[in-house]
Amino acid sequence: MKLEDPRLFRHFAWINGEWSHSLSGREQPVYNPDDNSLLGYIPLLEPEQIDHAVDAAEQALAGWRRIRADRRAALLMAWYQQLLDHRSDLATLLVNEQGKPRREAEGEVDYAASFIRWFAEEAVRINGETLSVQIDGTLPGTIKEPVGVCALITPWNFPLAMITRKAAAALAAGCSVLVKPANETPYSALALAELAERAGLPAGVFNVITGEPEAVCAQLCSEPRIRALSFTGSTRVGKLLLAQCAGSVKRVSLELGGNAPFVVAPDVDVDEAAAAAVDARFQTSGQDCLAANRIMVHQQIYDAFIEAFSARVRELRVGPGDCPNSDIGPLIHRDAVEKANALVDDALSRGARLVHGDQRQAPGNNYFMPTLLAGVTPEMRVWQEESFAPIAIVAAWQDDDEVIAQANATEYGLAAYLWTHDRRRVWRYIRELEFGMVAVNSVKMTGPTVPFGGIKQSGLGREGGRTGIDEYLNTRYFCLGGLPGPSVTGA
Repeated sequence: MKLEDPRLFRHFAWINGEWSHSLSGREQPVYNPDDNSLLGYIPLLEPEQIDHAVDAAEQALAGWRRIRADRRAALLMAWYQQLLDHRSDLATLLVNEQGKPRREAEGEVDYAASFIRWFAEEAVRINGETLSVQIDGTLPGTIKEPVGVCALITPWNFPLAMITRKAAAALAAGCSVLVKPANETPYSALALAELAERAGLPAGVFNVITGEPEAVCAQLCSEPRIRALSFTGSTRVGKLLLAQCAGSVKRVSLELGGNAPFVVAPDVDVDEAAAAAVDARFQTSGQDCLAANRIMVHQQIYDAFIEAFSARVRELRVGPGDCPNSDIGPLIHRDAVEKANALVDDALSRGARLVHGDQRQAPGNNYFMPTLLAGVTPEMRVWQEESFAPIAIVAAWQDDDEVIAQANATEYGLAAYLWTHDRRRVWRYIRELEFGMVAVNSVKMTGPTVPFGGIKQSGLGREGGRTGIDEYLNTRYFCLGGLPGPSVTGA
């Protein structure tokens, strides 16, 4: 892996402004998912080193929370500029550790930077309120303060953007942070630490810790000095972390799994809808919580849609992320491929039809060829579970009541898509689909201004948007008494 700035490729944890190895010498290898070649190692920190990181964050918090908001904003903007200045190298890191195609990696760098800029601008808009007087002789109001030290646990599918979406909000609020990146994709997080130092963030404000996931996360959850925890990942792990945080009554933000429906109404242009569905299903090689997991097409246009969709799937190019023509890269590891194969086998055994997807053509051990299954029904695992793979499933529907009920029949509630030109149908689906985010005639629904998050078992809280910073703020009330009481004069 060649970088224009080799100092961005770091192999140590970042604690209190210093690069740290494991006291025990224990390390974990990191592999390129394209060919399983060794990229390097990361230290498996010991519990006392995690304690040291918490100490550093707690000490840094005292000064960071008192820095003027415009100064915090300026430092965040300097960090934002560092990302833009090193866009190419950051994308190279993403391609090598995550496997995504180059253009997607470059898009993620831009996406990640956009959150830093947004929350830098939000830092100067943190305001309390003067409340209406309810008690004579008083002045009531609220102030907003940083919640404290925050632990941020991030996934491997968007290893850069999921850090900045959390960390920029926390830092703008005046919190210090400990980032625990996924062990599969640590190097983009460590590059962020290098760039944060160059931007001038004080030591201890932004820390990156690496280690055995279960042990480190359990320690973070039980540590009383950590006042908030934010996690992006599976619903199963999110539930475990939520339970572990209960003992210290932390504020918890969770962005969890999705099982997004993509509903296609009969009034649409079939080719246009098929192109949109391909985009919504196969971005990030299907390893995206927003990916269209269940495509539901009206019976009137079902056959035409399958034909148009299949033609576009056949055009997808599979290969390494650093190949300019690649649309689909490798999955993160072999276990993901095995799960994808199991989901397809289960569907075929229950009567689904394989329209496209010959796995014998896969160019490597961690690749899964884009697959299209028709005739899928709700009892199949691929309908019920988030596949996190380039598997598209298509089912038919006949009336709106039926498809809304089917779309909502899941424990997940992150995102949903609707393709229609019927205004009445638009408003009905927006109201009745039980998902935190609904995109109509668009597959692009995210950005720094968006309050990203789900309902049901897809999460707690919101990231991004004007409300995103509130996850890292305490609202405190005051009542100032001893003031002159009301003076009422008659006519």
